[in-house]
Amino acid sequence: MTLRATTAGAVLAATALLGLTAPLAAAAPGGPVPQPEAATAENRAAAARAATDPDTLATLSRFFAREGKVSLAAAQPRIEGEAIPVNHLSPEFVAGRAGAPVARLEFLASRAVSSDGQQAALWTARTEAGWQVVNIATGDDEFRYARLGAEKLPGGTVFREPQIDAWYVTGGSRVLPLDEDAVRAVGGGTSLAAYRARVAGAYGDK
Repeated sequence: MTLRATTAGAVLAATALLGLTAPLAAAAPGGPVPQPEAATAENRAAAARAATDPDTLATLSRFFAREGKVSLAAAQPRIEGEAIPVNHLSPEFVAGRAGAPVARLEFLASRAVSSDGQQAALWTARTEAGWQVVNIATGDDEFRYARLGAEKLPGGTVFREPQIDAWYVTGGSRVLPLDEDAVRAVGGGTSLAAYRARVAGAYGDK
């Protein structure tokens, strides 16, 4: 499994590098990570500006150099492509609120790449201080599963169940798995009603 910034060590590294006061990436749905209202063109542009800010790029250089894989001077991080929406399992859906969608927009992610090929996702969100990078996650999960979901179910919504680090795509009345954790949870796929029953049983009292 790809190392993510949601592991304790990487959270602390990203938190220290970004100057955050808490490991926001570890938060479950409903936690302290501020949520953008929608992935509008304006919000994507704001996320892109936050991701390409000189201070952000300097932080990325330190992040990529932290394990000695590349020197600080040679890291030369760059941002590739547009910011994409990242959805998480919705607490309202888990609680059974009428009409609640299975997933909600949690943040926008920008792909960062270093000169030696390391990749990371910059999680950007609207905070009290405006649009900011709130965490750095190693790897390319956000982008890879967005692509896999579009291939598996065109027009579907890709989302993550953060409690078990499982990725799915949903459309209509079906929920389909995109990784091994999701396969263990729902097999080859399940109905939306059955999926809600499972997550309600697992998280409904939390």
